[in-house]
Amino acid sequence: MSATCASATRRQPRTGLALRCAAHAAPLSLGDWRSHTAQALDEGQRLLSLFGWRVDPHADSDVLLTAVLLEPQGLRLVQGYARAAAHYPALTVQHPCAQIFERELWEQTGLVPEGHPWLKPVRFEGARQGDCGSYPFFSVRGAEVHEVGVGPIHAGVIEPGHFRFMCHGETVHHLEIQLGYQHRGVEALLLRQPPRRLGALVESIVGDSVIAYASAFHAALEQLSLQSMPTAVHASRAIALELERIAMHLATLAGMTTDIAHQQSAATYQRLRTAVINATQRVCGNRFGRGWIRTGSAAPISAALRADLSHMLQAFLRDFVQVNTLVCGSRSVRARLKGVGCVPTQVATDLGLTGVVARASGVVLDLRDALANGATPPYPPVTETTGDCWARMVVRMREAQASAEWLLQQLANPELDLDGPAPLGTGADAGSAIGSSGLARPLAPHTLGLSVIEGVRGPVLVALQTDHAGQLVHAKVQDPSLANWFGLAQALRGQQISDFPICNKSFDLSYCGNDL
Repeated sequence: MSATCASATRRQPRTGLALRCAAHAAPLSLGDWRSHTAQALDEGQRLLSLFGWRVDPHADSDVLLTAVLLEPQGLRLVQGYARAAAHYPALTVQHPCAQIFERELWEQTGLVPEGHPWLKPVRFEGARQGDCGSYPFFSVRGAEVHEVGVGPIHAGVIEPGHFRFMCHGETVHHLEIQLGYQHRGVEALLLRQPPRRLGALVESIVGDSVIAYASAFHAALEQLSLQSMPTAVHASRAIALELERIAMHLATLAGMTTDIAHQQSAATYQRLRTAVINATQRVCGNRFGRGWIRTGSAAPISAALRADLSHMLQAFLRDFVQVNTLVCGSRSVRARLKGVGCVPTQVATDLGLTGVVARASGVVLDLRDALANGATPPYPPVTETTGDCWARMVVRMREAQASAEWLLQQLANPELDLDGPAPLGTGADAGSAIGSSGLARPLAPHTLGLSVIEGVRGPVLVALQTDHAGQLVHAKVQDPSLANWFGLAQALRGQQISDFPICNKSFDLSYCGNDL
């Protein structure tokens, strides 16, 4: 599950989702780091993340760089070092999948990717907060071209975002999405409390992905404390993650069918979601999974709870298959969703799209399969090829059904102990749990702990860096929506402006996951 690596290019065995790297070797120079990363991308490796930290976060100091890549053998890190305000040739020119990461890197550290074709702020962080109103929108010229601006306050009580449509008549030629209106400072907040008190904060980063974020954060922290988890802990966390996946896919399906006025199915999806999140509450006391996962432990599932969950899932599958048949057999649904908001496979690959959005476009990538945890079997990726609203809906249907069937198999496995010893922790870690609540030992000094979890929208990444005393000094949090918002803009090209609501819901991205 873990590996300690001692070179600037570091690999993780295929059997894990978490990586621990101690700083035994000097990082690469900026030029070499750029060359190694570009070569990996040329070879077809997948760029999961690219980020940097100032050595001194309170000054314009030198920058530590990390590129997180997915290769057939597992995770690979390429780490480098750059002088303050240094320039380098932008990776985005040859590899568009790096565009959002290089923009974020520029905004957070001041490193300049020369030749970047879209160098604009991602969140208006720090001194740029006052510049939100002067965003440099792309413009389309022509006598009959007009712009339609929507937001940032729009569509009822939801999070803020501005959508600028460049239209010719009703046809959208270009959509530009401006986010960054929420300045919560999540990464800085993670450094202001002792690690044992961060569980509730991590669960609040993205409210509909509590389990994914908690899993990623606590796995990274466990790497730093050299803490290995029993099989039962991994299994309990995997069960929680799949229940969350089912519930959030149901929420999206309910939203999509509501948008196209298929009310019978919308009401059914909402009812089924309620049953799933109520089952989650019976395990951990919260319908969204808060408290299920803590450092070193996970909520136990008693024999009675296993039977209860199995009964719920059996009833769920019966009704879910029936309502899906109703939706997919409706001519009006097919007419409204097929061929709308298409993202071709090559475009999805070039842009580095992730999760459901990528798999609906034929990209075969699911970290539950690519980085299968030894405690649970791999999940064959569910894919469609058309990349339209219909495909994104069908992928969600198929994934939710596959998750429910997998859960039934796990709950029926007599060899899987989910009701192990339940030691009591202290403070935020108090309560019944499988495993050993809290940190087993102090965090390792000068070490990077990184974890990637396949959440409902795609890979959720958490990276934590310690100093010489084993204290957290840097934190990186990445939501899959960061890369996928650009995919939504691509999906609207050539569409009617009236197609935006259903396209937006079919992507169902996170505003707060982008803004942090």
